[in-house]
Amino acid sequence: MNTQNSLKQVATATMVGTAIEYFDNYIYAMAAVLVFNHQFFHAADPLSGQIAALSTLALTFIARPLGAILFGHFGDRFGRKNTFVMSLLLMGVSTVVIGLLPTYDSIGIWATILLCLCRIGQGIGLGGEWGGAALVAVENAPEGKRGWYGTFPQLGAPLGLLLANGVFLGMTAIFGQEAMAEWAWRIPFLSSVILVAIGLYVRLKLTEAPIFLAALNKPQPKRLPMLEVVTTHFKPFFLGMLVCIAGYVLFYIMIAFSQIYAKSAPTVSEAGYAMGLGFSPQIFTALLMASAVSLAITIALSGKYIDKIGRRTWLIWTTVGVAIFSLSLPLFLENGTTASLFWFLIIGMGLIGMGYGPLASFLPELFPTHARYSGASLTYNIAGLFGASVAAVIALPLNANYGLKGVGIYLTLNAVLSLVGLWFISETKDKLLS
Repeated sequence: MNTQNSLKQVATATMVGTAIEYFDNYIYAMAAVLVFNHQFFHAADPLSGQIAALSTLALTFIARPLGAILFGHFGDRFGRKNTFVMSLLLMGVSTVVIGLLPTYDSIGIWATILLCLCRIGQGIGLGGEWGGAALVAVENAPEGKRGWYGTFPQLGAPLGLLLANGVFLGMTAIFGQEAMAEWAWRIPFLSSVILVAIGLYVRLKLTEAPIFLAALNKPQPKRLPMLEVVTTHFKPFFLGMLVCIAGYVLFYIMIAFSQIYAKSAPTVSEAGYAMGLGFSPQIFTALLMASAVSLAITIALSGKYIDKIGRRTWLIWTTVGVAIFSLSLPLFLENGTTASLFWFLIIGMGLIGMGYGPLASFLPELFPTHARYSGASLTYNIAGLFGASVAAVIALPLNANYGLKGVGIYLTLNAVLSLVGLWFISETKDKLLS
């Protein structure tokens, strides 16, 4: 299939959006752990404030399906390009505004409300962002290379993580930990405007893929694309959602729960389980930056092989690996050494990359062109609602009451759900897009 957009255009336009998504999500997760619990919430005890701050992570995932419906409708009906641009703009503006918000001490409960509204704005933008990036990559790909092209937006994830951690590490080194907690945390949020500007510049130069233009000229179904997804294509939608859940839960266990566990003081819960390792934020951030390299490598590896062996087979073996890794959580985290934390992050992020890489080709291939934006976006984002939105909030009390074994079993159960979805879903690598 000939494309009007060059490989460089497709790779840059799709990668930058996912980089912003992960940059925004990670700086928010870091700020929720380190700052937001005392700058935007008022709680009598630290754990309550921590859980309240982490709960705002869920707001994005609650709003994302709304963004998937909204941007999916316009993307399927009128074009990928302009919808793709608007989702990036909404996501970026919401992030920058967070960096400008007054704190709880300044305006009281309104600070909490404004933070939540910005988080919802991020979520609506994100709901249309990933699906648009995946479609631009896959619909511009030559035959037999959709899996490889699909890894372009996915490679934005490690780039976003590296940038987020690098900015936080750099700001901490320059201004110190106290300044980061008081005001310097705002700089990463404000700096995202640079990524947004780059993304808009590249995306405005894109043209629509021939496969979408061909579908646009065909008679369109009367029903809304979203309604078609949940009726005519309910089976791939539901099974695709199950496939995504394990990766979502694992990712937020890695970047939110493990961050809190590693940085918290070595205390013991009332049930007798360890609640922290006492690592400095700088050490954990440096280790997480190293693990982002592992994430990038395994995403790239998945793109190399899924066009040959298939998306489904690759994902089955990866999800089995997630289940085994989940049960070994205590082996990595209980002894509290830097080496064990390093390998925990390297292996965990590697497994995330192996599962995340195929999704940008696998999910769009489940749906026809006229409902593909809505189908892929809705599947991906509702999986996030059930997987990522509650992962860290559930893991904290599980660890307090049942230890790391409880957290590991929770993650394993989610891996089993993903395996069920993979068992009943069909392979898509040889499917003709129509």
